Amino acid sequence: MATDTSEKKVYRASTTAPVNIAVIKYWGKRDARLNLPTNSSLSVTLSQSDLRTHTTASCSPSFSAPDTLLLNAQPQPLSDARSQACLTSLRALRSELESSNDSLPPLSTYPLRLSSSNNFPTAAGLASSAAGFAALVRSIADLYQLPQSPTELSLIARQGSGSACRSLLGGYVAWDHGVLLDGSDSKARLVAPRSHWPEMRALILVASAEKKGVSSTAGMQTTVKTSAMFQTRATQVVPKAMREMETAIADKDFPAFARITMSESNSFHATCMDTDPPIFYLNDVSRAAIKGVETVNEKAARVAAAYTFDAGPNCVVYYLEEDRDVVAGAFKT
Repeated sequence: MATDTSEKKVYRASTTAPVNIAVIKYWGKRDARLNLPTNSSLSVTLSQSDLRTHTTASCSPSFSAPDTLLLNAQPQPLSDARSQACLTSLRALRSELESSNDSLPPLSTYPLRLSSSNNFPTAAGLASSAAGFAALVRSIADLYQLPQSPTELSLIARQGSGSACRSLLGGYVAWDHGVLLDGSDSKARLVAPRSHWPEMRALILVASAEKKGVSSTAGMQTTVKTSAMFQTRATQVVPKAMREMETAIADKDFPAFARITMSESNSFHATCMDTDPPIFYLNDVSRAAIKGVETVNEKAARVAAAYTFDAGPNCVVYYLEEDRDVVAGAFKT
């Protein structure tokens, strides 16, 4: 869509991107510059009716350099390497289109104005950077009318925030760590669409909306350098969990899904605590949530719920629609 502003066109596109919560966690980089992970990961995409990032990308020859970003109405820098990697890659793809078609306006040369907002706490362990970079990449790709698929765009989003590549696809999504040095095989892969297992539900328990003390980027770098448990987790624990989780999703086996989800969350946070200095993302409210899930399962005499925590204190509880009253009701009392 284009509108006239002071006789100069402003080109604009808007999109939303969902939060994804990993059930197999990404933690550690094999290449920090390209944002390549040491292990694969797998996530469930949450409903955008509850958690989402909305981003509008605009460009115009009337805009002055440099590119700018407003996040929740507050100016944010775009000069960091991760943001620049995304913008450079997207501009290069648009430039290719312009080179092959003289009738296209040279949008790749115009300064960008980006405006983004989250309807959930930022930097509190609810995957705000994943949704944020996914929305940024998708909105600019739409602005530039790029033909690349979501999986192809995930290679770009990954450079901004690793987990962002999973937010470009809906449903159950894997991020394959890949083996190539250039990272061209480290991208998102659809494991199953949401329609495959539509009964899955997620309950989010916000233990704290405060910005976490140790960022994910800083935390994982320290873990890679200092944790004795890290290599075992990356080379043995996670590959086994990935295989088992993909089978559980294919079979819609909730007890297996829940067991793997909780075990993987515990493994991840144990590795964080094995870091020097130790990283404590969970708090007393987080631990109470774990106990709450355990109590639900004990009372049900079966596995009706599963907890997981990303790099933050907030708990995500997975359950099936048939157990809504059993699970959600327990946390409302």
